[in-house]
Amino acid sequence: MTNCLIIGAGVIGLMTARELVRSGVRVTVIERGVAGRESSWAGGGILSPLYPWRAPQAVTQLVQWGQRYYPVLARELLAETGIDVEYTPSGMLHLDVDERDQARRWAGQFKERLEPLSGGALKKSEPALASAVQSALYFPGVAQVRNPRLLSALKASLLQQGVRIEEHCEVTGLALARGKITGVETGRGVIPADQVIVAAGAWSGGLFGAWGGRLNIAPVRGQMILFHARPGLLKHIVVRAEHYLIPRRDGRVLSGSTVEQAGFDRSTTAAALAELKTAALEMVPALAECDIERHWAGLRPGSAHGIPTIAAHPEIGGLYVNSGHFRNGIAQAPASARLMVDMVLDRPAIFDGTVYAMPAESGV
Repeated sequence: MTNCLIIGAGVIGLMTARELVRSGVRVTVIERGVAGRESSWAGGGILSPLYPWRAPQAVTQLVQWGQRYYPVLARELLAETGIDVEYTPSGMLHLDVDERDQARRWAGQFKERLEPLSGGALKKSEPALASAVQSALYFPGVAQVRNPRLLSALKASLLQQGVRIEEHCEVTGLALARGKITGVETGRGVIPADQVIVAAGAWSGGLFGAWGGRLNIAPVRGQMILFHARPGLLKHIVVRAEHYLIPRRDGRVLSGSTVEQAGFDRSTTAAALAELKTAALEMVPALAECDIERHWAGLRPGSAHGIPTIAAHPEIGGLYVNSGHFRNGIAQAPASARLMVDMVLDRPAIFDGTVYAMPAESGV
């Protein structure tokens, strides 16, 4: 039986492990911290780019595959673990209507539903919107998951299937023989493996660079806040001017997010709190009556043009990377995992992965 080791226990690493173990591969996942507690946990769980018509076609391809798979995945994880990931087809209301022409062209090209709403129809659809909002673009096909629940369910499912998950285990080097991977070196000793997949999020660039690969991945901080609102206050995901609101089933509303070049600093700032609160109240004034329950930051794996790298190392046999998904890791995870495993097992791929090859030059 093939033995595969995955570095990183975020949504990409865990989803890749799920695809591998379901294909009969023995899998070990190692994580420098706690499984599922980095960028995947800190995000919002929207199963779409905020501005889908701006996304590269390479991203759209991954997202659309994942959108079709998520309802099945949610049912499977509930049956396996008893954890409801709260897959919710809440739809997305876009208030940036000045880009309606671009949005319509994109929707036509990729066969996605798009409905313009205005006046009474908009008010009926989302009564909580500010009165100044007179029109919106509605994407009814956009869904969400509660990402912390998704990560908990994936971890529980993998443990049930015999996947070994090593937390607080940092990689210090590679074990090689004749140019091929034989394992990884850690503070706990060498862990043997026939293949190694780097899915370490914002830390992937540093790892791969140390091993002779060019990988344009670097941390991009994103801060979010959580309003303790009543159930039903907001029905849809709402997007305006690069900010968004996400209503959870229990009434809580997430407001996100900043995009900051701050290295590996995960601290929160008063300026970001004020920015996120102001943006939220401009969209839904009733949130002014709700307490802010939490404020946090995560480090997204930023990459050139937001396109992830899903590829084999150019020189080291058995070494792969699946990282650089930036703001859309949750949405792209199912397809990225399947495509990665198709490569590792040398089987027919779900689609051509050439566009996700390792970049020729470094730099984000």
